[in-house]
Amino acid sequence: MFESLTDRLSRTFRNVVGRGKLSEENMKETLHEVRDALLEADVALDVVNAFIEDIREAAQGVEVGKSLTPAQALVKIVNDKLIHLMGDTCSELNLNAQPPAVVLMAGLQGSGKTTSVAKLAKWLTERQKKSVLVASADVYRPAAIDQLRTLALEVKTNFFENGSLTAPVAIAQAAVQAAKKQFVDVVIIDTAGRLHIDDAMMTEIQEIHRAINPVETLFVVDGMMGQDAAKTAKAFNETLALTGVIVTKLDGDARGGAILSIRQVTGGKPIKFVGMGEKTDALEPFYPDRIASRILGMGDILSLVEELERKVDKQEAEKLAKKLSKGKDFDLEDFRTQLLQMKNMGGIASMMDKMPGMSSLPPEAKAKANDKSLDQMLAVINSMTRKERRRPMVIQGSRKRRIALGSGTSIQEVNKVLKQFTQMQKMMKKITKKGGLARMMRGVKGMQNLIPGSGMEH
Repeated sequence: MFESLTDRLSRTFRNVVGRGKLSEENMKETLHEVRDALLEADVALDVVNAFIEDIREAAQGVEVGKSLTPAQALVKIVNDKLIHLMGDTCSELNLNAQPPAVVLMAGLQGSGKTTSVAKLAKWLTERQKKSVLVASADVYRPAAIDQLRTLALEVKTNFFENGSLTAPVAIAQAAVQAAKKQFVDVVIIDTAGRLHIDDAMMTEIQEIHRAINPVETLFVVDGMMGQDAAKTAKAFNETLALTGVIVTKLDGDARGGAILSIRQVTGGKPIKFVGMGEKTDALEPFYPDRIASRILGMGDILSLVEELERKVDKQEAEKLAKKLSKGKDFDLEDFRTQLLQMKNMGGIASMMDKMPGMSSLPPEAKAKANDKSLDQMLAVINSMTRKERRRPMVIQGSRKRRIALGSGTSIQEVNKVLKQFTQMQKMMKKITKKGGLARMMRGVKGMQNLIPGSGMEH
């Protein structure tokens, strides 16, 4: 996420190192580079120009104190302005209404709107403890209703069966009535998308909006569209009373233009959620300060810690802690458990995106750090016998050949996994000796050691 923008800005800030003051003269070239970086990231031109002017005014004549270098002072200014550009604070869903709170979803076809309905339902159910009913008013796209029914089953939420109803407005109204009878907290209405904005589409969704009077009207947009995403959001906002935006496919966007443009071009409509992958739990509330931190290569430790708290199996953690405290060795069974925990958190790439300093890794290291390597490591361990996983020292010549054959890898790959395991085993012993078992499952550093090609596994 934001790789190209982060790399470009990092290079720009390094050029400021050694300056004693941020003057208009030495800022001119730096701001020009920042401007080019934002334009390359497909941020809207008027947004870029206003942003650069804000930085120039804030940085003019700033004295750099003993605690900050000029580069650090500039990064702080840019960080503050990025946060402001994206909305200052997290904008939460407004569900303060007589139940059911109605949420209307709008967007173009292919934006990930229907998937986002399911993701939002899951987020509300699991994180907000709300009961949710989802309904599809998309009667045009083949299998659209079936798709949402399947997703609703997957995320364990209620689905409204439209039966003989074929008019989108009637379906939406009936879904709201059903939610009232079932005493559901939130009802989410999915609407038809089109391949482009057209009058018929806008008229229909305006009619649905008037009929059900939603407390939230969310526009779902594909983040990989860049500046076009912002333009589409603006067009929708001009004809529909949007309350917020969901940006999807952000994990596949190396630029970031949509995120930085949307709020400005929609007259201040906040981004409320971002989609970070295909899985149904890959939806995150949008925190401007955390995203700014990621853009500037400083990671997002808060989100990482929250994920650890939410997704790490605490029973497994306690079981391992007790085992090590009794003097028993960390074995390959334990190592496999740690790898599965990492995979459950979105994999190596997702974790790297939130770790500080990852932007400074060499490109070849970043290329190697993917979830294919994680799956390969698991395949190697899964091809071992239970005895081998519990007593790794027995894994020699013929056993290595059998494991390589069983996992579809090579003896070299098996050796690499064993080496990474040995490094993790040593780290666990150190933690145990220092009495740091409580910190073990928060061991972001330990997980960094598993990143192939990062230079940290040696």
